[in-house]
Amino acid sequence: MMNFRTGLATLSIIFLSVMAKAQYTMHKMVTVGYTYQNQSFGEVGGKLLFLKNDDVIYRLGGSALMGSANSKFAIMPKLQADVLLNFEKNVDFYHSYYLLLGAEGTNKYIAPKIGVTLFGLLDLTGGYAFPIGDARLNGKELKGLNVNFTLNIPTVFIHDMFK
Repeated sequence: MMNFRTGLATLSIIFLSVMAKAQYTMHKMVTVGYTYQNQSFGEVGGKLLFLKNDDVIYRLGGSALMGSANSKFAIMPKLQADVLLNFEKNVDFYHSYYLLLGAEGTNKYIAPKIGVTLFGLLDLTGGYAFPIGDARLNGKELKGLNVNFTLNIPTVFIHDMFK
């Protein structure tokens, strides 16, 4: 658990030092998705998106993974940090997709990931999870292939939909 906290603190310091260099616009998003990590989990949470221009975008998020492990319902907290990259200039159509590099961590595993995102709204990522110590979820070890499919809905869109 201490390694997870140390890693999270280091990641936060690096991210905040990058953010302190310039003024960034922040957007809030609600996320829903599916995660496969040796088990299937539904995901519900939120993310903050930070951008100065649309070439490099930073995201921080927190969510709850909910699913069944060894026939018992389980909920795990998840924190994640992503960087979205697209360096195409003055070409709107090619700017619709981004390369996504990031990492996610729960109280059971840490998983670096890579993938693609469409407009920053629809993510498809994959990675490999490394367990934290002997951490298990209802007796099930969560390591190996990690696949995520996530829909990010901006809160502005939700607000405008119900006006």
